[in-house]
Amino acid sequence: MVAAIVCLVLVAMELRPAIVSTGPLLPSIIREFGLSHTQAALLTAIPTLLMGLLAAPVPWLTRRYGRDRVMFAALALLTVSSLVRALAGSVAMLFATTVGIGAGIAIAGVLIAGFVKAGFPRQVAIFMSVYATALALGSTLSAAATGTIAAYTGGWRWASGVWALPGVFALLAWLFVAKRSPAPAGAGAATQRHGMPLRNRTAWLIALFFACNNFLFYSCISWLAPMYVEAGWTPAHAGLLLATFTLAFMVANPVFGFLSRDEDRRLPLALGAATALAGMLAIALAPTVSPFVAVAVLAFGTGGSFTLSMTLPLDNTRGPEEAGAWNAFVMLVSYTVAATGPLAMGQLRDASGDFASSLWLLVAVIGIMVATTPFLQPHHRKRGVAAVA
Repeated sequence: MVAAIVCLVLVAMELRPAIVSTGPLLPSIIREFGLSHTQAALLTAIPTLLMGLLAAPVPWLTRRYGRDRVMFAALALLTVSSLVRALAGSVAMLFATTVGIGAGIAIAGVLIAGFVKAGFPRQVAIFMSVYATALALGSTLSAAATGTIAAYTGGWRWASGVWALPGVFALLAWLFVAKRSPAPAGAGAATQRHGMPLRNRTAWLIALFFACNNFLFYSCISWLAPMYVEAGWTPAHAGLLLATFTLAFMVANPVFGFLSRDEDRRLPLALGAATALAGMLAIALAPTVSPFVAVAVLAFGTGGSFTLSMTLPLDNTRGPEEAGAWNAFVMLVSYTVAATGPLAMGQLRDASGDFASSLWLLVAVIGIMVATTPFLQPHHRKRGVAAVA
């Protein structure tokens, strides 16, 4: 179990730095390549979109080639693409390597849910909170250090490429665990196949909630630091604000994971969404008044909502195959929608000349999250209540 947890942490820590590190570096990348804000947003939007679009074929890839091989290939693609992007000499190479980064993150992210459901079916909330915490830890380290590395190395390339290093440790950890774990279903194994829950109302509601949460997260990851750089902050100072966001996000993951012990997680989900709304309103109304406090409140609510919404597909399923199908569906819908977040903020910034309208867009998105929470009871519980009635 210890080896599996360590592997889970190392893999998770590799799945966000390639995205998060672009935030503090965006002003430098925009200047070097002559990008508009909308074009620059693609550096975050492309991986987020692929996290949705590539979720659908992952169950087939797992059955065809086996979970361990597919995971290793995804981590290798992510690591190599992160390194090569730092060497990009053209806009085409910059975006091509970003596609590789997004593909690696997308495939590995889908496989994690099945890994947890198969190995720890009675502890999914705790293990998904560990996973979410490790995701946030990788985000926090990259957010806090990227601006400083760029300042000391004189540019964005070293500060971007250094985040390929955690991928090496993730690859080694997965190889270690794969050799010592029972062979998972895949590669011709006779397993029950579950299609995506396209006709399940609860699945669509989960996808909507998760989409709003990720819309918020990736919008903040992309534009929070550049917004304050435009206001006169240094990239290192703005990076610390982004690190505050990811740190508070990380702290919320285990807190909400341990608070939510029942499969019906509507109350803590509502608490997380309402907390995020309070922080976002503070930033929209007065972005220069105690921004570190407001960002921390926003991130704490976002992080709590994130870790619990990742658990929702597992609460509604009975086995790893079905969990994988639900997780693939939720990721397909939610990340496809979430990819529009950074783009929408970039377009609004180009059109209006500032970020005010973008901030109010995020307020509206969190409002949808709050409105969705009463309907997120597990669907099998709804059937049980109806049967009793």
